[in-house]
Amino acid sequence: MAETSLASRLQGTGAHALELDDVARHFGALVALTGINMRIAAGERRAVLGSNGAGKTTLFNAVTGDFLPTAGRIRFFGEDITDLPPHERIRRGLRRTYQISQLFNGLSVLNSVYLACKGVSRRRFSLLRPSISDVNMQQAESILHAVHLDRERDVLVATLSHGQQRQLEIALALAGAPRLILFDEPAAGLSPAERRDLVAILNGLPRHIGYVIIEHDLDVALRVSEHVSMMHNGRIFKEGTPDEIENDPQVQEIYLGGRHG
Repeated sequence: MAETSLASRLQGTGAHALELDDVARHFGALVALTGINMRIAAGERRAVLGSNGAGKTTLFNAVTGDFLPTAGRIRFFGEDITDLPPHERIRRGLRRTYQISQLFNGLSVLNSVYLACKGVSRRRFSLLRPSISDVNMQQAESILHAVHLDRERDVLVATLSHGQQRQLEIALALAGAPRLILFDEPAAGLSPAERRDLVAILNGLPRHIGYVIIEHDLDVALRVSEHVSMMHNGRIFKEGTPDEIENDPQVQEIYLGGRHG
């Protein structure tokens, strides 16, 4: 109830979690993004779909600051973050996962999440050993439960399966107080059972945490999103609900080669 209330209050302010105005990104003569306009509400779950090369990951890179946009402005909860470095965006509550796992294999699962929580806390430079009552440790335990990794808390990251490593990446993104998370193909390489678990994890996240998901698995993407943006050749060419996008003939032709259904 409290999570729903917080999400409602954020949405009631009228502020958008993320606003992109005419965002473009060029790599020399290559135009990767052009004229991107997007509004994502606080607590919203959005899927960004499109074929390979449509510009989806470049869009994420522009939002997170990995590549600054060539043109346009980006606002996060009303603040212009266009020129901020990635770590400043993280401090404001923006998180992101990547297509390729970036984990510390020599740490335990619990310690990995603990360090992520501590890294975005005010006392991140403290060298004291964590106690049982340590707030960051308590949060780490709670996050592991949310991503279904309770049983793996004490094992080394290197021993996790591919699917469990994906779950751990989600856990790291939940560290601190994220307000919006960008998930870059979290279902890539997962088995059918692991994909079902992923859907349950994403749908079970607190309602005040919004997210944007890039995903090639249409079934996963449409089951965890409320709104969908379709990209093609560096542009957003269509937006709608999951049902509208799934049944749109133009989307079927471009994204699925006209073979859907």
